[in-house]
Amino acid sequence: MSQIAIEISHVSKKFKNGKSNVVDDVNLTIKEGEFITILGSSGSGKTTLLKMINRLYEPDEGAIKLFDEDISTVDPVTVRRRIGYVIQQVGLFPHMTIAENIATVPKLLRWSKKEIDERVTELLHLVGLEPNDFKNRYPSQLSGGQQQRIGLARALAINPKIMLLDEPFGAIDAINRMNLQNELLRIHGGLKKTFLLVTHDINEAFKLGTKVIIMNEGKVRQFDTLANIVNQPADEFVSSLIVSSRQQERFWEGLGC
Repeated sequence: MSQIAIEISHVSKKFKNGKSNVVDDVNLTIKEGEFITILGSSGSGKTTLLKMINRLYEPDEGAIKLFDEDISTVDPVTVRRRIGYVIQQVGLFPHMTIAENIATVPKLLRWSKKEIDERVTELLHLVGLEPNDFKNRYPSQLSGGQQQRIGLARALAINPKIMLLDEPFGAIDAINRMNLQNELLRIHGGLKKTFLLVTHDINEAFKLGTKVIIMNEGKVRQFDTLANIVNQPADEFVSSLIVSSRQQERFWEGLGC
């Protein structure tokens, strides 16, 4: 039986001077090994929810547990070092080589040089980049897609059980975005880690997620498999998303594609 990786209980968050909760009484249970996508428009609360899981934000109400441990009782830095975190802007250090970027947290944890070198090589292979060609380059010498792969490798460096990905492909062109989606599915399938990926792209959410969380105005409107969402939408907002996706499909069919 799968262990519960993330448990979110009655979590709410309001920012200073805000009129309403950005995240409003959210309850979620996510099992170890699942690939969960969080779908919603700007302002729906999806990124805020993700940032509360690694304690970049603190909830005003409720509790978040990772593997049955209440993260409010753990030092925030310790929580973050246990979680892989990938963002759209990648955030690679421009003055460091690719190998040094990947090794950032292992160095802080005082891994040996041999351990670090082996892990860097392993991760570059994992994300589909030849170590001898890339480890001594600098971020400015890489394409956007290659930089995003390095961001993923860096997040995986200490072998976290949970990966949080905040619109990681939002700034990538359509072709590379599709390739990176496929690569991410391959990596998840091989590692069996718990992935949470935030996106505003319905096709990306449905392609990647074993289950999809649909958020609107701070609330979870539906959390289910793709089949159940399509066949049994929970409310009018979810129905409108399905209609939007099907209209896109009809557009391509109308072009004879």
